[in-house]
Amino acid sequence: MVVETVYPAAGELVCAGPVGCADDVANEDFRFLDVGLHPEIARLKAAGHLQAARDACTRLLEAGCEPALAACLRAERHRMGRLAEDFCVPRQEAVALVRREWPAFTEDAFDELIARGRIDWRYVDGELCVLGNFLDSLRVYPAEAPGLTPEPPYDTAARDAVLAEMRERGAAGCEITLRASLEVPGALSGETVRAWLPLPAACALQGAIEIIEATPGAHVAPEAAPARTVFWESDARRAFSVTYRYRTRAPYLDAWAGTDAEAAGPCDGTLPARLGEDPAPTAADLAEERPHIVFTPYLAALAERLTAGLERPLDRARAIYDYITQHIDYRYQPAYAQLDAIADACAKSRRADCGIFALTFITLCRIVGVPARWESGLYVAPDHVGPHDWARFYTPETGWLWADCSFGSSARRAGDEARRRHHFGNLDPWRMVANRAFQAELTPPADGVRWDPYDNQMGEASVDGRGLDVREMRRSIALVEMRAV
Repeated sequence: MVVETVYPAAGELVCAGPVGCADDVANEDFRFLDVGLHPEIARLKAAGHLQAARDACTRLLEAGCEPALAACLRAERHRMGRLAEDFCVPRQEAVALVRREWPAFTEDAFDELIARGRIDWRYVDGELCVLGNFLDSLRVYPAEAPGLTPEPPYDTAARDAVLAEMRERGAAGCEITLRASLEVPGALSGETVRAWLPLPAACALQGAIEIIEATPGAHVAPEAAPARTVFWESDARRAFSVTYRYRTRAPYLDAWAGTDAEAAGPCDGTLPARLGEDPAPTAADLAEERPHIVFTPYLAALAERLTAGLERPLDRARAIYDYITQHIDYRYQPAYAQLDAIADACAKSRRADCGIFALTFITLCRIVGVPARWESGLYVAPDHVGPHDWARFYTPETGWLWADCSFGSSARRAGDEARRRHHFGNLDPWRMVANRAFQAELTPPADGVRWDPYDNQMGEASVDGRGLDVREMRRSIALVEMRAV
């Protein structure tokens, strides 16, 4: 049985033409979002007068300004052109959608959910609008939306068996075969299509990577590329695919040993074997990365409070993981290009998805001197495959370990303390690692602004140098085979 995930659904696909945000923005411009908008433009944007705000950006750019501000204005103008795609459900329509399942739902109840941060919203053309998938976020918390059908229960037996195997045998491994594809149905005759699909990178978690089959003309990036891809450029082809196989080995280390009576005992310092070598920490693993991994005053104060009196880096990282997984809840997010100061905003709102969990953990670790870095790609379960992000951190006692704060928070929500603890220090073998740095460049570099300027999990494409909107691409990932090794 082939398990396949397709983005977007067929009915959401735009088959021709730009979406309306073909600005002269570059991917590097997104690093300057922290410069901030002119106050008058910021007020227009906050009120939802998006076209007026975009026009104001254009006027300021044409008048001339400092390079850093110009970069910020280009990025802001571009993302405002896309904002209504994410926040596409007006308030009254949102209430009506809830009432289809929950007739007794009131507008006061809607306001209460917004006040508690369960529904994300923006003003668009002066009207409050919410995310297109806001119902899915509400289903995660059935006690707060009892009239909605909750998200379907997840069969945890296979997953729990794999985690138990890791703890009992010291590791668990898989051989996984995946097929990824990307189609650009709206490209016209003679237009040049460029496409990038993620590939497994050689790293501590995975190796023995094979390209089994690929659309002709494929250019494969080196296994060590920080955002590994396979690339095509064609005036004739509109669909591209690659099938690959790789092996994973997820080692287990008890990162809680010696912390309390429930722990197995003191750690003997023996590190579990990895498939590939881990690079030594560098200065970049302790540094800020604009615009989202930033040591703001709020984060600095939070990090100091969480780690006060803790000398060992492992204890500091554990305290940060504890705080994040016990206090921050999962919530569906808009495209990351729409977000500001991700780690700082997460710590204040206490809402995140997997990548936001990871960035917040990385930032807090770096503030207190614990090297940390980004890792992302796919979560590949026997019955589901889809994008996922997590973090790595380094301590002298343990070397590089993993932290999946999203899975840890989910385990806390489910009342599964053993699983919450597992994901501090460890992952599982159901992964595909494509990206080992945040904001890493593709190979070759993208010639248009990427749909996601920060990460690459499902692929990117451009037509004649114009980066494509997510609705102009049809992307899929399919699990062909998985077997334990």
